[in-house]
Amino acid sequence: MRIEYINPFVETAYNILSEILGGDVRRGDLYLKSTSTPVMGVATLVGLAGDVEGRVLFDMSTETAMKIASTMNGEKLTEFDDLVKATIAELANIITAQAVTKLQDLGFKFDVTPPALFTGEKMEIVNHDVEALIVPMITQQGKIEVNVAIREKAGSNEN
Repeated sequence: MRIEYINPFVETAYNILSEILGGDVRRGDLYLKSTSTPVMGVATLVGLAGDVEGRVLFDMSTETAMKIASTMNGEKLTEFDDLVKATIAELANIITAQAVTKLQDLGFKFDVTPPALFTGEKMEIVNHDVEALIVPMITQQGKIEVNVAIREKAGSNEN
């Protein structure tokens, strides 16, 4: 996995979370994962296709999702309802769109899928043939893991 693919997601996630959520955002220690990854309870998945293929996953607990949605909507939300789900999906959309724009400015060509939100206990994401880089982001609302699994598509041009 080339670092050129990862940095825009990490930088953009940090900048967007700092701007939208306010307060101190800290980056945790990055780590690689090559097997299945348990999900914390709320995961938003965005697929990538083109010169690269893979996905970006924004993973957090239900409690963190509730706090983030409350902050973004300017009111205390008490139910994990459609508004919370739409808010979390939109956050993933904002981060991914800005990261993809940075990558396209660098000459990489690819498209993204609309965010898909998954909720539940004991879910796992399995990475076949590609390592995932996990970047924890610690906010006042809780921990969000930016989980990036991208590889170059066979036959794509090197930059």
